[in-house]
Amino acid sequence: MTRSRAEDPNVCGVTAAIAVIDGKWKTILLWLLESAPRRPGELVRRLPGLTEKVLTQTLREMEADGLVHREVHDGRPLKTVYSLTDFGRDLSEALAPLSDWGHRRLEKLAREKPAQETPARQTPSGTTPSGTTPSGEMPAGKAPCGEAPSGKTEAQVGPLPVS
Repeated sequence: MTRSRAEDPNVCGVTAAIAVIDGKWKTILLWLLESAPRRPGELVRRLPGLTEKVLTQTLREMEADGLVHREVHDGRPLKTVYSLTDFGRDLSEALAPLSDWGHRRLEKLAREKPAQETPARQTPSGTTPSGTTPSGEMPAGKAPCGEAPSGKTEAQVGPLPVS
């Protein structure tokens, strides 16, 4: 979804709202900032996989959308703190029912998962499609994906041949 849809008056309100929170990190940043103002370094530490560059870009977008406030305190070194604006808090509160729905969905999927699992089918060679025997063991000469028969990893011996 393009950011321009967040400002297009001819789109559905839900589409405009989703355009503002679209992205991998925005909803979790809203959630973290909801509890307290945070420094960028703390946000990076709390979110493994989030780089400083992406954090800066995401926070700038959120600031442009009026969701977060950036405050720079004088001193050496400069201290930057991000917090939610009232508009950002409104969005966070509006997302709470959606979050509740998401948790209910996950619980429903967890309850249904055992019922959806079926007994393993066997191939003509006596193994299941995953390559294991009905007891779950690997047949002689077979190795799990990423591991060579010697116990070395794929990176240590190169890719395994595909049969």
